[in-house]
Amino acid sequence: MNQSRRPPIADSSLALLAKGYTWLPDRRRRTTAPLVRTRLMGRHAVALYGLEAVRFFYDERHVERRTALPGPVLSTLFGHGAVHTLDGRDHRVRKEMFLSLLTGAEAVAGLVDHVTAVWDEAVGSWSGRRVVLFDETSRVLTRGVCRWAGIPLADADPVARDLIAMVDGFATPGPRHWRARRARARSEAWLGRLVEDVRSGSVTAPAESALDVVARHRDADGRLLDAHTAAVELLNVIRPTVAVSWFVAYAGHALRLRPGLRERLGQDDPAYAVAFAHELRRFYPFAPFVGGRAVTDLEWRGEPIPSGTLVLLDLYGQNHDPALWDDPYTFAPQRFLDRPPGRDELIPQGGGDRAAGHRCPGEDVTVALLRGLGPRLARLEYDVPDQDLRIPLTRVPARVRSGFVVESVRAPAPSAGARADGMARTAS
Repeated sequence: MNQSRRPPIADSSLALLAKGYTWLPDRRRRTTAPLVRTRLMGRHAVALYGLEAVRFFYDERHVERRTALPGPVLSTLFGHGAVHTLDGRDHRVRKEMFLSLLTGAEAVAGLVDHVTAVWDEAVGSWSGRRVVLFDETSRVLTRGVCRWAGIPLADADPVARDLIAMVDGFATPGPRHWRARRARARSEAWLGRLVEDVRSGSVTAPAESALDVVARHRDADGRLLDAHTAAVELLNVIRPTVAVSWFVAYAGHALRLRPGLRERLGQDDPAYAVAFAHELRRFYPFAPFVGGRAVTDLEWRGEPIPSGTLVLLDLYGQNHDPALWDDPYTFAPQRFLDRPPGRDELIPQGGGDRAAGHRCPGEDVTVALLRGLGPRLARLEYDVPDQDLRIPLTRVPARVRSGFVVESVRAPAPSAGARADGMARTAS
């Protein structure tokens, strides 16, 4: 094998932990090869990038996800037995359950309506106190998504903390990781009991709610999900919704650093609100990359990829690639006003076909929630005290260090568009 094609001897796991989001883009800049060769956790790995790489990576003839997800990620973020661990027909049948819940105008609008109603209720309680936007948003999203999902919730605070902890600790060793494991164990036990109660008839799930659909779902083998797996998949509905807290805090950050955007976003302009949502997802860090395993001996642009190799797709690097984006390190929502992003261009939540592949089925929900909450945040009047607004790229997942603190919050009168939406919902 050519020397440049041999797996490196040195392991890069510590370098990845030290550099975070910049690790893979830095490696890319230091090579002229069409891929990066490295070693992670002792295993040969290659990293791909670009539009064609997205299509290559999400082709199940090339890369599988089932055996590639590390145990620590399953024990925190996704859950053992989750849809993310399946491939082929098993994956498609399970994925269809998520698509039925999280795609389509009616389903998305129902979830957004619940969340924005809770936001509007909560804003009134923010007056006269210091508010950490990240924390308050996590509670709003938890209450809203659980109402929509038919999950009874006595107290949103501990549930929100656990859902946030699962995301916050998936990619790091140490205390955050162990908090995430404990949060998942508590949440799976709670929702597993709830599924059993629904099946026994002691709890009634609203018809066609997420709780009802997951409790009744039959996998490719025709069997109901066991209670543990059903709890895992319920968490995979509500946890990603609550993870939108990261982007709402990023929205506060963007509006603070670029105050000229505030007036435009606060207007009743759905196209600009969606463009702002896309730019939040492109510009700010969330997942650095995704991984899978080569199912057979492959070749990428003349470079061999032996069967079993860990294959990485550089998400953060692609979302900041100057070959795809003009001024990629400038926050500019207007870039998405002329046309929506191509399917495999903007990939903060993965790429490929969401129906057949592993792209996040909740992507439409994320955009719609940001389209609803972004203008509300822009219209809210508040002061921003001195705080640490840095976003360290060495931390995965990154977040605004302060959580974005606001004070002296003054809720504005509803806009004309918001009043019209409310009257339309009442009339219907």
